Amino acid sequence: MAKKPSKQKISDILLKNKMIEEEILRTAEQEAQSAGTRLEKYLIEKKLVKGDDMTLALSEYLKMSPISLTHFTPNQLLLDLIPKEIMQKHLIIPVARAGKSLTVAVGDPFDVVAIDEIEISTGLRITPLVVSEKEIKETLDRVTSDQSETMDMSDVFKDADAELDVGTEKVEGEEEDNLELSIQDAQGAPVIRMVNMMLLEALRTGASDIHVEPQEKGLSLRYRIDGDLSESPAPPRNLMGAVISRLKLMSGMDIAQRRIPQDGRIKIRALGKEVDLRVNTLPTIHGEKICLRILDKSALFPNLAALGLDPEAYQGFKHAIEQPNGILLVTGPTGSGKTTTLYSCLQELNTPDVAIITCEDPVEYQLAGMNQVQINSFVGLTFAAALRSILRQAPDIILVGETRDSETAEIAVKAALTGHLVLSTLHTNDACGAITRMIDMGIEPSLLASALILSQAQRLLRRLCSACKKPASIDKLPEVMLREYGIDPAIFKGTNVHVPKGCPKCHNSGYKGRAAIMEVLTIDRELRTDIVKGIPIKEIAVKAANKGMMTLKEVGMNKAKEGITSIEEALSVTGGE
Repeated sequence: MAKKPSKQKISDILLKNKMIEEEILRTAEQEAQSAGTRLEKYLIEKKLVKGDDMTLALSEYLKMSPISLTHFTPNQLLLDLIPKEIMQKHLIIPVARAGKSLTVAVGDPFDVVAIDEIEISTGLRITPLVVSEKEIKETLDRVTSDQSETMDMSDVFKDADAELDVGTEKVEGEEEDNLELSIQDAQGAPVIRMVNMMLLEALRTGASDIHVEPQEKGLSLRYRIDGDLSESPAPPRNLMGAVISRLKLMSGMDIAQRRIPQDGRIKIRALGKEVDLRVNTLPTIHGEKICLRILDKSALFPNLAALGLDPEAYQGFKHAIEQPNGILLVTGPTGSGKTTTLYSCLQELNTPDVAIITCEDPVEYQLAGMNQVQINSFVGLTFAAALRSILRQAPDIILVGETRDSETAEIAVKAALTGHLVLSTLHTNDACGAITRMIDMGIEPSLLASALILSQAQRLLRRLCSACKKPASIDKLPEVMLREYGIDPAIFKGTNVHVPKGCPKCHNSGYKGRAAIMEVLTIDRELRTDIVKGIPIKEIAVKAANKGMMTLKEVGMNKAKEGITSIEEALSVTGGE
């Protein structure tokens, strides 16, 4: 079914994306109104807006994914689902089917009657995609004039599907034939369109990861949106091998190697931005699982202030990165935004008068003005080896992607003590835990006390959707849950506590976007003395709290008081003591 249109007008979208000049648009609006014609049809007929641009504008307005049908040859089995007369009347053509879901390209996305008619006639749930009328007419002409070519393509997909049957014995030389066929399938128009649709959908929804997972009876497609995985209609089973091969080709992997994990990278330009995709394959019992991590440089914060820290935490962080030497440790679990925080610091520090070198595994964001080293342990380029070479390059600032072992920790601390500012990440639960972790890795307490200038722990929590969140009365707070976590419900009196509701804008989850919460421990003279003396970490945490350090839970509760997130979300992210 068609989605609810965006609150923006099509004219606003055209202007925002610089697809037409404002004066020309205003004149066209008046002329279209006088002629009794829809604005988008008038703009296309008068060639004031390109067909592709109008397709993108309509897709944004109607919240539908766009598609191009250039060189597209549909499967005959799909064409048989919809009568030819209906396709030509409503300018609709089927693209793919997954279970009870049928994806169709529509030339007139406002024709909701046509979508309902096809749903009734096929008994399938219809997912519409926007395409230009010109392209769909040309495709329909090709389909009706040459049915034999379509049948040949269908036979190829049947052969590809047969290759995936479990337990089929192979004869000598069959693997080479299958590889050649896999490459041909991966470069076929339907597969290219389908993979492009997957990537565009991920960008449109703001997903951070795409998971393409082979199952016993087909392919599973899931997007990670705001930290949670949501399932999406997957490509048909007969395209499973071709889709995986296409992604491997795009990311520069060895398509013939299916038994070991591989890493690759894809750079795409779509929806007005340039995005890097970090791709990894993992052999499973049903085939290769592919995970694509979306790295959007435009989503990086331009400086430290944009992170939205509490005033005390911001002042501590700001003071730390302004120091000429020392080490800053950012801690937290995988996916908590540690790298984003460090890159925000680097962007503020990245000026022509300083030399910045990073060593990462892998390099996530490629930024101008910095020298970034990709760790490759297979050839001996470990973090420790890279750090030794980096120190001979006379840098001012060093970013170590992760302090994983004692050798890396030792070199990083020594670099901090010899006039370098070092930034690194560490896997611990809280800011004070970084001290214990470094000592456990063999760092002398006296050296750590001299080098460490700040330790920080962070988490990402989901923001309440601004369009549908609703106030929560004080008598309906989750008191049992609060008391289990040792929190007095009375602290929420007079605050702006809200709860999630759910709407189309947030996909009925009640949350839209994420925010970072941080626990920042600034190391002063008294704490340095305590580290050297070996004072228990709990006592150091108490002293830090008395000096004004806010714990992750306290920061999370403040976000709930401000109506940024819900109490349940804050507690689920920060956990117990």
